Amino acid sequence: MFDLLSLVRPNIRAMKPYSSARDEFQGEAHVMLDANENSLGSAGPELFNRYPDPLQRAVKAELAKLKGVAENQIFLGNGSDEAIDLLVRLVCIPGQDSILVLPPTYGMYEVAANLNDVRLERLPLTPDFQIASETIAQIVASDAKIVFLCSPNNPTGNLLHAEAIEKILRGFRGLVVVDEAYADFAAFPSWTTRLAEFPNLVVLQTFSKAWGLAGLRLGMAFASPDVVGFLNKIKPPYNVSEATQQHALAALHDAARFEQMREQLLIGRNWLAERLPELAIIEKVFPSDANFLLARFRPDATAVYEFLVARGIIVRNRTTQPGCAGTLRLTVGTPSENEQLLQALQEFK
Repeated sequence: MFDLLSLVRPNIRAMKPYSSARDEFQGEAHVMLDANENSLGSAGPELFNRYPDPLQRAVKAELAKLKGVAENQIFLGNGSDEAIDLLVRLVCIPGQDSILVLPPTYGMYEVAANLNDVRLERLPLTPDFQIASETIAQIVASDAKIVFLCSPNNPTGNLLHAEAIEKILRGFRGLVVVDEAYADFAAFPSWTTRLAEFPNLVVLQTFSKAWGLAGLRLGMAFASPDVVGFLNKIKPPYNVSEATQQHALAALHDAARFEQMREQLLIGRNWLAERLPELAIIEKVFPSDANFLLARFRPDATAVYEFLVARGIIVRNRTTQPGCAGTLRLTVGTPSENEQLLQALQEFK
């Protein structure tokens, strides 16, 4: 049975969170003299002299409508990386507890574990980058506090089988974090639609990929109100800037542009997926549910990487990652960038 209170670190259960000026007064007033802000204004052309809403209520109200969740099921942070770090801090006692990852996978889970002095347990994916039945059994039996499941996975691009994730959700006693940074490019419902079924489920999403707002650094975590309440308790008081909140609201009101970009990137992904396998230097292009393709090159992926760099084309060399020997990760670009990439690869000797 999942028991959140027993999972959360005792010192966090007992701690009193910092109370900011904007926590203690919410609403509009003509004279704001409570937060030691600069009442004269701001340097630069925009006014940002007032602290932002610490709970980002306006953004969450729009997100709740878009995602079909309640506002108190949403946590917003400085990229998804903040949520990853806070989740580890929330439940893992330094020097004592562990988290589970399934390599190859996103590297920030390991960084968060190392930063917080938390042991990292690795259970590799299968050669086709799925979760084996014996791995599911190991996860369910583990005493780890969190398992991170990246789906669509980075750097491989594929969705993890829903049946495997569901078995883990039903059996694992800790938090199950499904990282959906690339979910907007996948033809599968988000796990946010299953939040009511699984109190141990946390779903991560981001504005950095399909929304095209990587420079804003805004990530989302969707979970039970209890989990979100604890994340709000331990986060920095003003972790999302006013500028970021304003830009996020503008983006959420521009859903047509979001959909247009998403569709164009899917067309570009399909265009590359059809043409890359025709190249003699490519041994395999892995199926992708993301905005990138993982390709295995012959005979030397690093030589291809350096060849592309010399031509001003930068891709990601993933050949040192578990199960990814000889691979490069190719982000889908504009139509022109995709053509330049293909042309360069055709010229490699």
